Amino acid sequence: MKLKSLIKNLPVHIKGSKEISILGLCSDSRRGKQGDLFIARRGKTYDGTQFITDALNAGCVAILTDLYDPFCRAVQLITPDVSFIESELAKRFYGNPASKLCTIGITGTNGKTTTSYLIRHLLDSCGLIGTIEAIVGDHHFPSQLTTPDVIGLQKLLSEMAQENMRACVMEVSSHALDQGRTSGIDYDIGIFTNLTQDHLDYHQTMDHYMRSKAKLFANVKKHAILNADCPYHKHMTTKAKKFTYGIDTPADLRAFDLELSPSGIAFTLVHKKISQRITCPLIGRFNVSNCLAAIAAALVLGHSLKTIAEKLKTFSTVPGRLEKVPNDQGLHIYVDYAHTEDALHSVLSTLKEVTTGRILTLFGCGGERDQDKRSKMGRVASTLSDHVVITSDNPRGEDPAAICQDILKGCTGEHTLELDRKCAIEKLIALAKPGDVLLIAGKGHERTQTFSDRVNPFDDRQIAHQLCLNS
Repeated sequence: MKLKSLIKNLPVHIKGSKEISILGLCSDSRRGKQGDLFIARRGKTYDGTQFITDALNAGCVAILTDLYDPFCRAVQLITPDVSFIESELAKRFYGNPASKLCTIGITGTNGKTTTSYLIRHLLDSCGLIGTIEAIVGDHHFPSQLTTPDVIGLQKLLSEMAQENMRACVMEVSSHALDQGRTSGIDYDIGIFTNLTQDHLDYHQTMDHYMRSKAKLFANVKKHAILNADCPYHKHMTTKAKKFTYGIDTPADLRAFDLELSPSGIAFTLVHKKISQRITCPLIGRFNVSNCLAAIAAALVLGHSLKTIAEKLKTFSTVPGRLEKVPNDQGLHIYVDYAHTEDALHSVLSTLKEVTTGRILTLFGCGGERDQDKRSKMGRVASTLSDHVVITSDNPRGEDPAAICQDILKGCTGEHTLELDRKCAIEKLIALAKPGDVLLIAGKGHERTQTFSDRVNPFDDRQIAHQLCLNS
């Protein structure tokens, strides 16, 4: 694409020729290629202008930046608002793919991943972008971020449009909303699942966290689907038509007569005085809420309750979300991504509702993340478990022992401390008796463990399964 076409009517000052061809966009100099336009954005933790030379050496022919450099040999696009121009360039370069899809954005502290998989299951020809992976047609790509950067997001949407997909459901994180990664996308449907304490290392206050989530709904065109059971739903201001769902609260879509068992959930769904019995293989009350959000999305898109009910019966598990680990010891071992106080409480409460055995819980907390939740998670685990094993999660640049000491401040019951996560899982299994429920929480689907100086292969599911085979 010619640069002059790419920047037409955009508020940028050009230094150099507009006749050059732009073959790609990049914001990471390490991924720069011949003919690319490099986005030199200044972030909170890095300054993209420091990598301009690297980008030019990689073959980039143009630079988007906020300050003119008379010594730079490349064409320069100068603007005080690099983030805005980046989103417009990405949208234009990839042909505004969101306009060719029904776009569904999901935000909230918990439930985004499961809800996105449920929606993809209910809709025909629906792509997915989220914490675990991106799914385009039959292709699955592991995710680095819950929500990709501006360029990566537009590229994925473009690939979905090229595959003639009709819809895309995506998890939209508070970080992405605050940083403008979804700028330029007007969602057809926005979904708010809930809001509880998380990411305060980044947002500092719950108010800022809430306002970041609310940004999604400023760009929703048709339907805003809101969880009426969460009081924060009232702060999701939108011009779109609101559609509420709930269990405990009057709503447009409501669940009654819940049945929770180890094999799944069942409930009666009521919408506009029409009722439908719903069954799904997922377990736990919180998954009733996730189902309601997904059902609401399918309903506003014109699907019938009967069709939705039939499809939900065939839904399979979500990777790392109460995923069961097979074993021959008579143990009920689950791996779950729960890494917040509320998520851990929900998962443990669910397990207590569907089992009569002891509950043994293993978890840690991530380094360089919200420290305030550590003792709170320790308190929740102690209250709802018969024994707690405290271990490392992804310590990153922090001392794993110090993180565990923060967790232990909230622990009140029986507990074991083991910093090595593999040894901790081994001790957890050794503590168990047939019929016990074991929860390995915090990392879920993750396949690595991050330290200050290395990233090691580590999958809770594989480790637990192998240890059971060897025991």
